Amino acid sequence: MTPQQLATACLALNGSLETFPFNPETSVFKVGGKIFAISALDARPLTVSLKCEPELALRLRAAHPAITGGWHLNKRHWNTVLLDGSLPDALVREMIEDSYDLVAAKLPRAQQLLLDWPGDRRPGTP
Repeated sequence: MTPQQLATACLALNGSLETFPFNPETSVFKVGGKIFAISALDARPLTVSLKCEPELALRLRAAHPAITGGWHLNKRHWNTVLLDGSLPDALVREMIEDSYDLVAAKLPRAQQLLLDWPGDRRPGTP
């Protein structure tokens, strides 16, 4: 996944915005004012930090060396993903959507309706 593909995947989600609250090099993707993805898009190697359910975060880290605990973030709830080509783009997009969904699920119902949020996309979730 290229930096442009990463940014496009994040911005494709309803109501998402790219902001630069830390510095001009660090893209912070938010929904409803809350962060769901962080990446220095010009950095090499390219990485993205994404919110994740704690149990799933541990399983992903165990299965994929390119996924580690969130760098400078709460490692229980965040993963940092190395985008070096070792992970399928579909998995990365799924992780981005999961991160977005975790944040959107915590927003007030009125805000969710404004976003036209489809709800949690993970299979088996009510």
